Amino acid sequence: MSAQLPIEKQHVKKEQPTTPDRLHAEKMGLLYGFIGVLSFSLTLPATKVVVTVLSPLSAGLGRALIAAVLAALVLLIKRVPFPTWQETKKLLLVSAGVVAGFPFFSSWAMERVPATHGAVIIALLPLATAGAAIFFSGERPTRKYWISSAIACVTIIAYAISSGFGALQWADLALLGAVISAAIGYAVGGELSKTMGGWQVISWSLIFAFPFLVVPLAGPLFAELKQATWPVWIGFGYISVVSMFLGFFAWYHGLALGGVSKVSQIQYLQPFLSIIAASFLLSEPLTLGAVLSAVIVVLAVAKGRKASIQQKA
Repeated sequence: MSAQLPIEKQHVKKEQPTTPDRLHAEKMGLLYGFIGVLSFSLTLPATKVVVTVLSPLSAGLGRALIAAVLAALVLLIKRVPFPTWQETKKLLLVSAGVVAGFPFFSSWAMERVPATHGAVIIALLPLATAGAAIFFSGERPTRKYWISSAIACVTIIAYAISSGFGALQWADLALLGAVISAAIGYAVGGELSKTMGGWQVISWSLIFAFPFLVVPLAGPLFAELKQATWPVWIGFGYISVVSMFLGFFAWYHGLALGGVSKVSQIQYLQPFLSIIAASFLLSEPLTLGAVLSAVIVVLAVAKGRKASIQQKA
């Protein structure tokens, strides 16, 4: 009679190793993300110049008309097939967030507050983007990520209070609306870029918004541009071609490579880049507090970059 030896089953949870390819993808994602943030950092100062002549509606949504024409040309040249219905639903959400919501709310606010003030409020965008990524992309940042994000966020808020931006205004609510709009557009667009490519995501988002914008905006926009000076033309050209179109090529590609939560931390540099730009372009004050805060934020971002991001199955 043979004795049957008990077989002990062990369930070992294996952790996915961080492969060199994955590390390379994360580094490239951060690089592309920084290029996108660098492009976006001039948006508020340029918009501040534009709204001296153009209405917030023309400055905020009119830029999408110009960018949509460029998007149509790129899609035609590339002969890109029409998106599927599932992709279209997500693209409409991206369009509502980054083509309509953020540009309009931020332009309305820039007519009422300094670009430096707007840059500080927009600094909440990385945390909002990470929250949107949890809902839309299934990403689960670890505690280390949230701690570094909280340090960066608290630093920015402390800078805002010490700089006299503590009083809540209607423009602040508009800027918060811009933050929420962009966060949703970034999270959904970043996830969609993994299969479509970032340039397709922003191009189709602009195309879908075009029919709703061209009739009410085309006439007033070109009438206002006739009164524009050359700085306004340059500013409007920048927010139309770079902020609304080319910048998203790099930004969405970076989100797709490195993950929405991780790459979105690069956005903590955006308010300080915007403050520096506002100082040079608009002669708004650049203080020692801004420089010290920027150093703390950079260190926090560098620490949070090493935090792992779990993907929901």
